[in-house]
Amino acid sequence: QVQLVESGGGLVQAGGSLRLSCAASGSILSINAMGWYRQAPGKQRVLVALITSDGSTNYADSVKGRFTISRDNAKNTVYLQMNSLKPEDTAVYYCNAGRPRPGSWGQGTQVTVSS
Repeated sequence: QVQLVESGGGLVQAGGSLRLSCAASGSILSINAMGWYRQAPGKQRVLVALITSDGSTNYADSVKGRFTISRDNAKNTVYLQMNSLKPEDTAVYYCNAGRPRPGSWGQGTQVTVSS
């Protein structure tokens, strides 16, 4: 029902920062938890950050301390602030519910971190 569009990716040098946005066509209040996922070349998609409707957050160990997930319910937008980027962060980044439904994935946004 709620459609999500990711943006903000790009090419950045190691140590740099990017801010990703996830714009929803409907109210994200109807979704208990929103997450950012990423898929690196040749690897499976994994959850890297999660935020619940009450603002509670959780992060994968690989990004903890460097990434910050936030949400603006009035704007129906979820953000991912990425600092101190590493080449290992290179991936396509997706936003979705914490419990994604089959076929609900969008195109994602490419993040490339150069050495």
